[in-house]
Amino acid sequence: MNRRRCATAAITVVCALTVLASTGQAFAAPEPPPTAGTGATAPGTPGAPKKSLEEVRKEIDALYRKAASATDAYNLAEERAEKQSAEIVRLAQEIVKGEARIDDLKNRAGAAARAQYRGGGLPPEAELVLTDDPQLFLDGAGRIQQGHKATKDLLGELTRAQADLAAYSKDAGSQWKKLEASRVKREKAKKEINDRIAAAKKLEDRLEKAERARLIKLEQQAEYKAQTSWLSSGVLKDISADASEPGKKAIEFATAQIGKPYVWGAEGPGSYDCSGLTSKAWAAAGRTIPRTSQEQWRLLPRIDVKDMRPGDLIIYHADASHVGMYIGDGAIVHAPRPGRNVTIAGAGSMAILGVVRPDK
Repeated sequence: MNRRRCATAAITVVCALTVLASTGQAFAAPEPPPTAGTGATAPGTPGAPKKSLEEVRKEIDALYRKAASATDAYNLAEERAEKQSAEIVRLAQEIVKGEARIDDLKNRAGAAARAQYRGGGLPPEAELVLTDDPQLFLDGAGRIQQGHKATKDLLGELTRAQADLAAYSKDAGSQWKKLEASRVKREKAKKEINDRIAAAKKLEDRLEKAERARLIKLEQQAEYKAQTSWLSSGVLKDISADASEPGKKAIEFATAQIGKPYVWGAEGPGSYDCSGLTSKAWAAAGRTIPRTSQEQWRLLPRIDVKDMRPGDLIIYHADASHVGMYIGDGAIVHAPRPGRNVTIAGAGSMAILGVVRPDK
């Protein structure tokens, strides 16, 4: 049964590779390596030695990888800024309520003082001493005791309200500082993202049309080689679990986005980055998960690759800067990078860091 299942999976993957190769979206069968001397002019001063097209491919890939890592930093700072802004709003509401409460308590304290003034200005104890009626004395003693307790309670409540107000004000100030720090991180990450993407596009734009086409082939060959190596390890023979019901819904959402462009920081509906796609897919399945691939790796339950099932998220690269959703038969759906669309690719076409399960 396992051998038959492996054969079926292998056939499915090969078919998928063939289809994807024809569309130019994921990976293709390897082609003969470029002949000696084939290359692209490296950026720099005129007369600089030429870099091979493969070297240029690796350089572009490294730039996009760094942009992806910066995108995660941007998304995390954005998420934290939203939470901090919401907390500032909540604290501001508490401060308004606290100020109103203090005004009310001060008014009640003032009313008590005015009542004493209308009584001749004498404190209740003095008035009690001056009475010669024993029953009035006893009744008055009780009222004085109650009055003292009420005054003590009023002052205690006023003190607590003032302390709460001071705490809310301090917390609001702290949240403002955190919000500003998140804004600075966001702007720094945004600049790095734009710089890396611009550098990668500049490298691509310097290539001739034939070289750009060849570059795409090289990308596909690198993915195919990694995927073939992953499959040849026999990993699929241990992966046999079916998707959960929420997992099926997440896959349905994610695969419906195929063909939409990658845009860093995007969460749909017209475009996505890698973690924007996975977080929205699982939100559509009724599960709220962290926004970034790094937080998904840090916070979601981890699963052994052999126990992986469709709907699980595969985290890639040592810095957890990329994520795709496993859809079965050795494939993922993911948003690759700028200049590419949401597509299906080999689950092993990139360096796997690990697997996480949103609905464990």
